[in-house]
Amino acid sequence: MNLMPPIGDLELRRASMFQLLHWLAVDRVQPQSLADVYLGAIERINPQLNAYVDLRSGLLQDQARMAERRRREGVIGRLDGIPVALQDNFDVAGWPTRAGLPDRLQPAQNDSHVVARLRAAGAVLVGKTNMDEGALGATTDNPHFGATHNPHRHGYSAGGSCGGAAAAVAAGLAVVAVGSDSLGSTRIPASYCGVYGLKPTHGEISARGLVPAARRLDAVGLLARSAEDLTVLLQVLASYDADDARSRRRRIAFALPDWEPGKLRTGVLPDLAALGVQPAVIEVFQAAMARLSHALSDQRKVDFSDWDFARTRRAGLFLMEAEMLVTFAAELAHAEHPVSDRFRHLLGFAQARSAADYVVADRVLDAATLKMRRLFCQIDVLVLPTTPQGAFALDGPVPDSQADLTSFASLAGCPAVSLPMGRLPDGLPIGLQLVGARGSDLRLLELAAVCAATLDAEPAYPVIA
Repeated sequence: MNLMPPIGDLELRRASMFQLLHWLAVDRVQPQSLADVYLGAIERINPQLNAYVDLRSGLLQDQARMAERRRREGVIGRLDGIPVALQDNFDVAGWPTRAGLPDRLQPAQNDSHVVARLRAAGAVLVGKTNMDEGALGATTDNPHFGATHNPHRHGYSAGGSCGGAAAAVAAGLAVVAVGSDSLGSTRIPASYCGVYGLKPTHGEISARGLVPAARRLDAVGLLARSAEDLTVLLQVLASYDADDARSRRRRIAFALPDWEPGKLRTGVLPDLAALGVQPAVIEVFQAAMARLSHALSDQRKVDFSDWDFARTRRAGLFLMEAEMLVTFAAELAHAEHPVSDRFRHLLGFAQARSAADYVVADRVLDAATLKMRRLFCQIDVLVLPTTPQGAFALDGPVPDSQADLTSFASLAGCPAVSLPMGRLPDGLPIGLQLVGARGSDLRLLELAAVCAATLDAEPAYPVIA
């Protein structure tokens, strides 16, 4: 008999996945009661936040009951009973995969690779989260499904394209979430919403069943309330998939998390202001680096004078727009449920360009790979702000530079982690980004956990009680 006191609803929504897995293991909480807590919070908070666009409470409760039965019978998965949110560009059998567009109503025939892995691990799929139209944006201000509001401040952007997923994790409407990251779509909302976000090494997690934005850039992105949770989620989802042309078959395991903090060669950029990073972000970043002077003691200025961050972002964006002309050809031609003028205009830009223009942009990916190889011969980790600015008002101008600092890791295929590093003068959170060589995912996550413990900059989860 369990004589421990019951755990309150707010505490359950605040807890990391690590903590919840422990409570589930010792029977302090049951999967069905945990699902009920999250469902109740979603029903109460989602109308003001608009994080979820497809929620099926009956299916959620059915999954929780099955998880409870598995726990009684003693055969459980790694994530059994954990409520997980999924961005609405992953296939779930029987559900439409709308990808932020109004006409994609046909139910998916099969689960995406990610969903299959989550089901096998016993996760409880909560629902589909809001996203930018076609994943082409960084605001999650969707013209068809409405804007997702930043849980820290209503009327402000949650970032994108995974804004709904990040907002759900920050607000305690999901324990963890899975989204996509092509130029920063996971890390940008992680920065704005004050949570942890990982873009793994390209190909580590199969993207089969993910609506493509640009296949050479697309990565499955992960969102959580701790670096340790990202590690567990990565290990559950990472695997070779013969049906994904870009899936990586490893001959050796991930690089072990054996970096010794204090002896890391830490690369920093010499002039963030010249890259358009706002003064308030620079101030928070410098304060964070000062606090991390022990863990990141060997700080070295790295030469990026030969690299144009804005050009990198524009090249990646062009590759996305060009590929989306093919991916969304039917939606672009559909008159009854048309795409937005903005979406059509962005893709029209690519349509007006030549094949030679595409090749020029494509070669930036190769240049990024070579830059990455040279860079990580000199350093172990690159540290920089995740975004040049914090969250902004939804009714104001949208900064063009949101993905400037995240795009390099995307084009180079590197892993990158965003973690909370502090608050801006307006009280909104901002993220610190760690970028490592390909295959260093576990090392980066271990370092993120060390940095997070030192900075202690996490908001009080859930952001909305």
